[in-house]
Amino acid sequence: MATNKPSTDSPPINRNMSNRISQLLPPLPVFIVQPLLSHIVKTIANRHPELFSRLGQSCKKKFLIDPYNLPIFLLLQPDPNRPTLRIYNRGRDVEHDVYIAGTFKTLLRMIDGKTDSDALFFNRQLTVRGNSEAVVALRNALDNMDATLAEDVASCFGPLSKPIRLVIDKIIKPTEMDQ
Repeated sequence: MATNKPSTDSPPINRNMSNRISQLLPPLPVFIVQPLLSHIVKTIANRHPELFSRLGQSCKKKFLIDPYNLPIFLLLQPDPNRPTLRIYNRGRDVEHDVYIAGTFKTLLRMIDGKTDSDALFFNRQLTVRGNSEAVVALRNALDNMDATLAEDVASCFGPLSKPIRLVIDKIIKPTEMDQ
């Protein structure tokens, strides 16, 4: 298990600019966002218990998810008995088994099923390190879902789910720079 801050090595072409932007943003008041993330991960776990069986022993692993153009990172532990998704401001040392990094847009497109994670990895838009068995198990579990995680996340906002989904769609919409 690795214990370190989100990495900045082996950058994709646009990563240096993204890092500069994320350094200019103020620290996020994580205590405000954490209850929402807890609600989201518990709701998704209740809606998709099959994810845990697909993950097997990897559900005990800790996945550090680094949207490197934001001033935060996430730590997912998909434990069926107590799933957690924690948010941290940059600069924290966090113990993890798997490290997954990309821009926020890239990561959001992945959980919405709009892009192929293998293609992102081989095109260096996604950095993955750590326990390869856990990475493959997570990818397979997400690929085998009937719904998308982005849709489930939006639905957690109740009456605001449609506007939240529109925001997600706007963020993940391909642009000329994505071509």
